[in-house]
Amino acid sequence: MNEELKEQVALFRFGVIAPLINRKGLGWGEREQLVRNIISKQWQIPGTVRTSIGRATVRRWISLHERGGIDALKPKGRRDRGSTRCVDGETEQALLQLKRELPEASLPVLLKVARERKIIGYEFSVSLQSIYRMFQRHGVDKHRDPPIDRRRFEAEMANDLWQSDCMHGPKVMVEGRLRKTYLFAIIDDHSRLIPHAQFYLRENIDSFRDCLIQALQKRGLPRRLFVDNGAPFRSHRLKYACARLGIALLHTTPYSPESKGKIERIMKTIRMQVLPLLPQQLTLETLNQKLKAWVEEEYQKRKHSSTGQSPLSRYLDHLALLRPAPKDLLDYFRTPVARKVDKDRTVSLNGKLYEAPLGLIGKQVMLLYHDHDPQRIEVIFDERSWGFLIPLNLHANSRVKRISGQQTELSQVPLPPKEPPSYSSGSLFQPRSSS
Repeated sequence: MNEELKEQVALFRFGVIAPLINRKGLGWGEREQLVRNIISKQWQIPGTVRTSIGRATVRRWISLHERGGIDALKPKGRRDRGSTRCVDGETEQALLQLKRELPEASLPVLLKVARERKIIGYEFSVSLQSIYRMFQRHGVDKHRDPPIDRRRFEAEMANDLWQSDCMHGPKVMVEGRLRKTYLFAIIDDHSRLIPHAQFYLRENIDSFRDCLIQALQKRGLPRRLFVDNGAPFRSHRLKYACARLGIALLHTTPYSPESKGKIERIMKTIRMQVLPLLPQQLTLETLNQKLKAWVEEEYQKRKHSSTGQSPLSRYLDHLALLRPAPKDLLDYFRTPVARKVDKDRTVSLNGKLYEAPLGLIGKQVMLLYHDHDPQRIEVIFDERSWGFLIPLNLHANSRVKRISGQQTELSQVPLPPKEPPSYSSGSLFQPRSSS
């Protein structure tokens, strides 16, 4: 507290007690009435947020004024400032040294070690808050890591980097009861375009996968996808699909939301500009209609403060460089399962047996299928498709003529031809030339 503020406090205190010290010969009743008036008021006290004054405080201020005048009413600093009243100096220094030795240890653990080393006795009863404040004053309250080098960045072109995140949304009416919603959104780092954003009833990988598929279908393939470390973004199926599509799946550093600031800002914008205008009761369909209208009609066409262009026009500046999504995009998001083909050509999946091609006996293969269509299972070996598995039919196999052992070598079984890629890395919206 500086000297000017101390003077303001002293003048305020004097003003409060002036009616009591300037009038001589006050009777007990009159004096008591003045004190009651003081303690019943709400005051604007300099240097503090408190607004009330207690009876004991009034008496203490009068006593100070009688002994030293207005100077005595100035606040006095603690004579032992910088030290701990409840811990002696020797113990304080020993605890500080122990904290420097074990910077990552919690306070309970630190005190346990201190008792084991006889720095403090088992009767030591100082509160954890007092010990923590002592460490804080001496700058040893936590392990001080070097500052992280954070720099603003921007991808060089559209679809070079997408960022995605999830936000808790408003409640909607579903079958007569309120359900919480979750917003999954994706933003293009260079243009700030939103490839897709949608509210869902569940915060899981299926919701994010649906959002991502719609974004890919509308805006093509990004080169990198930057996501959080949450469960909806950590899935073997997602990693496998991105790898097959040529998308590098990147995850943020845990507890470091600053690294995906662009998607965080768009979530904040939706929270401030879209959610407040929604009706009290709405359905999930209505909620997504409102969001889509805002994204397509307002956000995508409005000049962005950081780029000076609308997200849509900046995105279309790189139209010739964008990669379209393949026509069979959904098949890239099938569930992958590794299996070994048994000697009798069978493969087990989800409790059922299937027949694999003859040339795959004893081989480790990859099975791909959709959860909603588990009977349609494609088998992959050596990065080639070997068609779809057939459910095992024991009765039919009893009538099939077996092939001799010399003909079961993989080299004697014709391999399926490699199919050409179903898309090129050229334009996004024009069909590929046949030449």
